[in-house]
Amino acid sequence: MSTDANVRYSDKDLAEFKELITEKIEKAQHDLDLIKSAYMNDHNNGTEDTSPTFKAFDEGSAVMSKESNSQLAIRQEKFIRDLKNALIRIENKTYGICRVTKKLINKERLKLVPHATLSIEAKNMQ
Repeated sequence: MSTDANVRYSDKDLAEFKELITEKIEKAQHDLDLIKSAYMNDHNNGTEDTSPTFKAFDEGSAVMSKESNSQLAIRQEKFIRDLKNALIRIENKTYGICRVTKKLINKERLKLVPHATLSIEAKNMQ
């Protein structure tokens, strides 16, 4: 997709967004590592309760916790992938251009949702 200078963000703006996105990727990766370590932890601290009621409750709770952590990890991986795709759009100088309207996405929106590919106008049309 070719764009001219008045339908894209300046190189200076793109550099600022790149810095913001890079920071978000680092934080998101750190959060993902925490989620994965919690997922891998078997919660066995050597203080097992032999009561059948509590043991069944603990096992059920552990399964729910692992499922929840798994869902969080999947969402976090998608977020990281979307941010990395935004970096590619920065390199291609197509970052911040709405996929639907082909207009620039508002800077404030991009600061809040740096991986956005739709303007508010396009989002409202959905």
